[in-house]
Amino acid sequence: EQAQTIEEKLRAAMLEPFELEGQLHKISTSIGIVMFEGNEEGAEELFKRADIAMYQAKESGRNTIRFFDKAIEMQLGQRVTLEADLHQAILNQEFELYYQPQVNAAGRVLGVEALVRWRHPQRGLVLPGEFIALAEETGLILPLGQWVLEQACRQIHRWSASPLTSELIVSVNLSAHQIFQPDFVARVSNALKACGTNPKNLQLELTESVLAKNIDDVIDKMRTLVGLGVTFSLDDFGTGYSSLSVLQRLP
Repeated sequence: EQAQTIEEKLRAAMLEPFELEGQLHKISTSIGIVMFEGNEEGAEELFKRADIAMYQAKESGRNTIRFFDKAIEMQLGQRVTLEADLHQAILNQEFELYYQPQVNAAGRVLGVEALVRWRHPQRGLVLPGEFIALAEETGLILPLGQWVLEQACRQIHRWSASPLTSELIVSVNLSAHQIFQPDFVARVSNALKACGTNPKNLQLELTESVLAKNIDDVIDKMRTLVGLGVTFSLDDFGTGYSSLSVLQRLP
């Protein structure tokens, strides 16, 4: 309670407007607090814990406080371990693609959606909800996304040999990080050529967040790939940034 009282005075003082070069400015403060409970922790450990609490305050909307919680430290430790494992998984190609059928009203299979799974050596099968967000934050989504694209292209080529599967459209989810790569079109085109894949059997699935930034660049890249025969779909339309007027602009 004493620490919180002091913190509230500090935060109120920091919120006061101040003049800098003739202009009024105002800042907010995020504060992390750790309780010193004895002599077992050194200064370095205490500062680390206060830092963890401060970042929690920032993630909670800023201009607030958070007390250090051991559960948070455990979560961060698990995240660090998972990130290291993810790096190793990409090097060792520990991923698998599953194909979920897409059917029409009559029950006929028209295509499949490629879904990635992680075959962790200790934990077994790990679902994307546990690692995709981390891959996005760390940039590991780029090599992972490219691997998924290439594997899907190989599968399309294998299925082309059978009349039962030669017409299937394979849908691959794209990360915003992928499509904003300057050489994104070349990466897709090279994957298609290397695998001998018919572009008409590949569908790239975008999320609405892609359309919130640099939409003209996205449209140019889409047009080039549509020219090759690739199709696009938009996932979860209406839940994010899009509108019908945006849809009209997309090829």
